[in-house]
Amino acid sequence: MSESEAILFARAISRVLGWIYFLCWSLSFYPQPVLNWRRRSTQGLAIDFPTSNVLGFVAYAISTGVFLYSPAIRSQYAYRHPASPEPTVRFNDFLFAAHGAILCIITYSQFWTQIWGFKVSARQKASRAILGVFWGSVCGVIAVILTVRIKGNDGGYDPSGWAWIDVVYAISYIKLIVTVVKYMPQVYVNYKRKSTVGWSIGQILLDFVGGILSIAQLFIDCSLQADWSGLTGNPVKLGLGNVSIIFDIIFMTQHYILYRASSKTVEDEVAFQEQQGLLAQPVD
Repeated sequence: MSESEAILFARAISRVLGWIYFLCWSLSFYPQPVLNWRRRSTQGLAIDFPTSNVLGFVAYAISTGVFLYSPAIRSQYAYRHPASPEPTVRFNDFLFAAHGAILCIITYSQFWTQIWGFKVSARQKASRAILGVFWGSVCGVIAVILTVRIKGNDGGYDPSGWAWIDVVYAISYIKLIVTVVKYMPQVYVNYKRKSTVGWSIGQILLDFVGGILSIAQLFIDCSLQADWSGLTGNPVKLGLGNVSIIFDIIFMTQHYILYRASSKTVEDEVAFQEQQGLLAQPVD
């Protein structure tokens, strides 16, 4: 196989991995809302998870869309990464983010009994920690925008200083921050209940496969460009895959080893949890 053929083959593999990870990650959004629908209840699911997910995926959709379709941002990226001037963001990244944002909004809406009529525990309220992350992230982006407006050269279009690409990076970092913190309340809820009933393991298995393939695609793309700065140029995709894999392993350990399903039915489990007052306790 010649060098040109090897490059074409590697690019084809990258595209295949990208769409497979897109499929896995996209499908991972469905088991939880479907489980809620089947049980007509959101009990067992920490509301912090969909709350932070809405913020994270809306931010991710915005940042990937801008990197793909904004000539100004792409030119600023090329200026800062001359060795590999093309962003490693792909269309499947944007499609995944936009699709994820829609599904996260749907899952979050299931906590509104006026819309779905599902059973929601009185304890299922967003914690102060997650609300702090939510509004702190919004304020952080506003602060970067003001910095670009005040200190940026040429209205923020000169990439040698503060520029609009820094705002896009700030928005994209929201997704990374959310990914780090969004799983923690659910890990805690599972730990307190000593059960994963109400938390779909199907989404975790799909998420795990998607995370591995996402990182694999990123490494192939950087290898094709012969410049590993593409990793630092797309830190969210790298961090998103790694953090997801770590928490997926924790959830799989909880589900398959620590808190294996008992002989109790889902209804008996939920009733017991309500009596003990352990469902969806806010994390301070």
